[in-house]
Amino acid sequence: MGSETRCQLAVVDVTAKNMKPGSEAWVSACGVVRRSLEEDGCFIALYDKVSPGLCHSMLSALDELFGLPLETKKQLTSDKLFHSYFGVSWLPLYESVAIDNALSDDGCQKFAHIMWPQGNDRFCEIMKEYGKWMAELDRLAKRMVFDSYGVGKKPCESFLESNDYLLRFLKYRKPEKDESNLGLHAHSDLTLLSLLHQLNFGGLEIKPKGKDYWIEVDASPSSFVVMAGDALKVWSNGRVHSCEHRVVMKNAERTRYSVGFFSFSGKTMEVPEELVDEQNPLRYRPFDNYDYLRFCDTTKIKDPAEVRLATYCGV
Repeated sequence: MGSETRCQLAVVDVTAKNMKPGSEAWVSACGVVRRSLEEDGCFIALYDKVSPGLCHSMLSALDELFGLPLETKKQLTSDKLFHSYFGVSWLPLYESVAIDNALSDDGCQKFAHIMWPQGNDRFCEIMKEYGKWMAELDRLAKRMVFDSYGVGKKPCESFLESNDYLLRFLKYRKPEKDESNLGLHAHSDLTLLSLLHQLNFGGLEIKPKGKDYWIEVDASPSSFVVMAGDALKVWSNGRVHSCEHRVVMKNAERTRYSVGFFSFSGKTMEVPEELVDEQNPLRYRPFDNYDYLRFCDTTKIKDPAEVRLATYCGV
């Protein structure tokens, strides 16, 4: 679909020394974040808290994880959509597994004991450190969104406390001869925010709102793609664009690893009153993120986010 172009997405250095709430740099960055989420559904965050050493540890850990027998990985099950092992014949290059409740000791240990009955403390240590920094980035991005729309600090903190997190590990093998290079089909997420980290090389492509071309996103250890999902579109009363993206394994000579850090609303969510006015009338009823996952799983809706959200909770 359409041609590809090199990365033209907005880049925000969220760990810059002058990036303090209320500062001129902060206010300017919040404006960039808002415009980018409305126009492209995403932006690139430069974030140096995840060190090159931690990235290397993640790569080693994922190589060990995905090297386990398929029967072992398939033991990871869940009644929540996208929270279990995923691997299907019609996407032969791709497989993934996930840690639910990723910021807790119980979440990591439960996952590790499924994969390694004897446990794997080193794996848990790596994931807990990585998850801690990803959660910090997620919360920082959301504070910038709230600030940009003029929604108060107290509602923001209450909102953040209600969020749940899923740490998903994504593997893409290189295509074989005469095999399609499509790693993952075009889609948008059902999340609030999705943070994507390409650990060893690129392949992620973004389709801007209303455009017919794809933007290739380069990979680096300190570069994270912050993407809006359907739930944030609801929260913003439709102002934010639910980001459409895909993975293409062009000229790949080795296995590609990436990580997705996904956030969901753990409580029923309503559009803030600050985002409803005469020019922007209320578009969505109260929204239950996990019920929405069940709805999408049951109905198998493949329509764009706008259509499925209107069907699920449109006014």
